[in-house]
Amino acid sequence: MHRLEYPAATLERLRARRGGRLEVFPTIAAARTALVVIDMQHFFCGAGQPGSLTTARAIVPNINRLAEATRQAGGTVVWVVTTFTSKSAATWSTFFDHFCTPALKATILDGLRDGGVGHALYQGLDARPTDLRIEKDRFSAFVAGSSRLHEHLLARRIDTLLIAGTVTNICCEATARDAAMMNYKVIMVSDANAAANDEQHVASLMSLNGSFADIQTTDAVIGKLQNAAARAAE
Repeated sequence: MHRLEYPAATLERLRARRGGRLEVFPTIAAARTALVVIDMQHFFCGAGQPGSLTTARAIVPNINRLAEATRQAGGTVVWVVTTFTSKSAATWSTFFDHFCTPALKATILDGLRDGGVGHALYQGLDARPTDLRIEKDRFSAFVAGSSRLHEHLLARRIDTLLIAGTVTNICCEATARDAAMMNYKVIMVSDANAAANDEQHVASLMSLNGSFADIQTTDAVIGKLQNAAARAAE
């Protein structure tokens, strides 16, 4: 799991912007909250897979804890998976033709097609039939045409997103940024996201924390969900 050492100067600037506090969202309305788990697929988590990260496998227990706490509190759990079709190479040619070698392009398109060897959710994840499963074909699940995530969340009156998954600084960050600009309250769960290294992980979280997302730990989020459930029971 990532070592979280945030730059002191960055934290001080954020405190100054927020009147001395760092936390953006001190409470969570559980019934209007969704845990959105990004790309925790075999392609990115399975040992020996092309996009495999040991850090992604390390966050599985925290994601499972968050999923259970979200369900228990009355929230929604969403598993977002990257799914490429025969049209993906053409409709996203800028990425596939300029940021990938031909061999990598073929590996990604084949591995993340429906039924591809890397497409399925990683086997250690506690996904339930009552959870939502959403397919996307861009880094962000909210960019126009990428997925149906936004309409499903609207139907459930969700206004708060807990972002977990991989890769922190690519699909998780892209989704978080777009979500914030669509007026969702976004919380990046710091120890339930994974990047290739600590530096990229921390840089992504600090960039998001400026204007797009609160940064909270798994334990802190679970505590807020449990408090919300207790308030609702009263």
